[in-house]
Amino acid sequence: MNANRHTNLVNTHATQSLDTLGHKLAEAALTVLVRTCRKEVASASRDELEAACVAMRAQARPVIDRLLDDARAAPWVAEAAFHAAALDLAQAGIAVLRKA
Repeated sequence: MNANRHTNLVNTHATQSLDTLGHKLAEAALTVLVRTCRKEVASASRDELEAACVAMRAQARPVIDRLLDDARAAPWVAEAAFHAAALDLAQAGIAVLRKA
């Protein structure tokens, strides 16, 4: 029973860490999107903005998986991998806004 509790605590911590990473990555990607497409964001409809967010969310899992793989393989490039991941997500949203 004690081992199960420890496993649950570890899994909970890992899930919280991954959630935190996801939130920080989303914030960084949205910052890139807004700074890159100020005019497009300002003139976009609510539906167009939502479409950009949907495109970014659709890319989230593979981008986060790649980020984690890169960080595990070479921990010294983790920060660069994070920024590359933010750019990848932002690019998905930028592509949608620039087509609209």
